Amino acid sequence: MKFYVISLGCPKNLTNSEEFAARLIAKGHKMVFEPAKADEIIVNTCGFIASAVKEAKEEIRHALELKKQGIVKKVAVTGCLVERFKEQVSKEFPGIDTVFSIAAQDNAETTLKQKGTILDPLPSSLYLPKYKMSLTAPHTAYLKVADGCNNRCAYCTIPFIRGRYRSKPMEDVVREAKLMIENGVREISLIAQDTTSYGMDLYGRPNLLGLLEKLLKLKGLGRLRIMYGYPHRMTKEIARLMAKTDQIFHYIDIPLQHIADPVLKRMNRHCDAAQIRKTLDMLKTEVPDISLRTNFIVGFPQETQKDFNELKKFVREYEFDNMGVFEYFREKGTAAYDMKQIPARVKHERACELVEVQSRVIDKINKRLIGTTLEAIADGTDFGRTYKDAPDIDGQVTFTKSVAPGSIFKARVMEAQGYERVLEPLG
Repeated sequence: MKFYVISLGCPKNLTNSEEFAARLIAKGHKMVFEPAKADEIIVNTCGFIASAVKEAKEEIRHALELKKQGIVKKVAVTGCLVERFKEQVSKEFPGIDTVFSIAAQDNAETTLKQKGTILDPLPSSLYLPKYKMSLTAPHTAYLKVADGCNNRCAYCTIPFIRGRYRSKPMEDVVREAKLMIENGVREISLIAQDTTSYGMDLYGRPNLLGLLEKLLKLKGLGRLRIMYGYPHRMTKEIARLMAKTDQIFHYIDIPLQHIADPVLKRMNRHCDAAQIRKTLDMLKTEVPDISLRTNFIVGFPQETQKDFNELKKFVREYEFDNMGVFEYFREKGTAAYDMKQIPARVKHERACELVEVQSRVIDKINKRLIGTTLEAIADGTDFGRTYKDAPDIDGQVTFTKSVAPGSIFKARVMEAQGYERVLEPLG
């Protein structure tokens, strides 16, 4: 069988695609990179929010159209959309040959030979995958250290899609990282729904620090990047470890969602504004060149103009290097669904306004960047990213001269406008 994979959503979902694709290849099947050359299309969906559900359904419709035209023989659908809506997926799209859950991906070959809906329960543990390939550039990879979430934020569907928090044993994470390094990976991004909770289910307490210390001992390690940390679990010890080594990019993706205490309380976030500010101030003190990325939700139920003004002021004050802005989506099954909602027009206006505030922040950051030297990683001969930019999420930069893809080097910022920057490689 020749198969084509459409992987939607976050890097955590991409790692699932990498694992089941590798299992199929290990069984003698061939992965192709054009749908017209495939016998079967596998759509690995996201179902986190309404926009992701819409995108997933559009991709399913497109795949079914290719089947109708006789270009492909079969269509299979898996991922978070299936976990969230179960049998509804096959009822809405009767032309799908196989609908299968995330857990059923572990037996992908056997599963894809079946027709209908296969809903295996989520596993109780997370381990080193027996097979895994890379769907990213050869020099960069995502390493999933945990799956699921226990935080129960009021707006979030992840706990009932991905289940409770499950950490991968430390020795398995280290072995997986070692294999990545042996295969030429220079940048390993550690991912989970909440990376800073790593180990709490296995070791009785969060132990991201211990994991980082073990990973730093690996021979040939290039750089580590920490994604999806939570403010109340980002410790001074982790910050100090980052500060004293070049092998951890001085970057943290730390989703904050809001800063106004009334909103944070309704969101069921596990920290208040004072804790958020304390954590950010600590990071900036311990790691002076820290690059911070965050996300904010605007228009959450009962968010007042005062709450929103506080958020704008906060964004101006803390000057995040990268920032995502999302209008609140009302999702069935979440605690916020039954709260008093804000008009769509107001949500949209606030999102546009916060994006504009961040644009002015980036203008200020860019003025300071001109002439400075940053560490960069090459994704191609003339383009790449700085340490401030995570793969597939943040921006890219261009280089004034050719460099080897995958190389990590110092470069001087020559031009900077918006998120478009030009760097001169040094040495």
